[in-house]
Amino acid sequence: MTNYGTIPTSSSGPVNVEYISRAKDVLKEGLAARRPWKEMFNLHSFKIPSGVSDAISRIKTNFSFFQTNYAIIVLGIVFLSLLWHPISLIVFIVLMAVWLFLYFLRDDPLVIFGRMISDVVVLIVLAVLTIGLLLVAGATFNILISLAVSVFVVLIHALIRKTDDLFMDEENAAFLRSAPPSS
Repeated sequence: MTNYGTIPTSSSGPVNVEYISRAKDVLKEGLAARRPWKEMFNLHSFKIPSGVSDAISRIKTNFSFFQTNYAIIVLGIVFLSLLWHPISLIVFIVLMAVWLFLYFLRDDPLVIFGRMISDVVVLIVLAVLTIGLLLVAGATFNILISLAVSVFVVLIHALIRKTDDLFMDEENAAFLRSAPPSS
């Protein structure tokens, strides 16, 4: 019996290959939202805001527009801060992989010993595990300092980057229009 034209419902390859393939797809999809770095650091687009409302508007617009770029900057600064602490860096990379496989890339519910585990429980357990392992690895202070530095860098950029030349897609523009006005 032949089954030409049928679509297979499950992969016949190893599970690890499926996870790696899905991880690659998620990363490609996430990086596709990245804006060109030239556009982000165009020197002609920097100017001090004229007032508080202009500053808040710029921050909202730039966060929405450069969201993926800002995430890359934050992760890059955290990674650089851990280069001089190799054990903490290894713990950080392992934790990122655990988060990817157990929380972000999982399509089916997590089942352990025949019991279905909810996403909230997975999130809480992973958060506690992350905090605990980073405390044990001695990287907490470095990560907190690097997060503070990266938030400062991102806020400064979002504040002084003019938004006149940014062209948003309809989804982001609708989000900014629906946001409550700040005063």
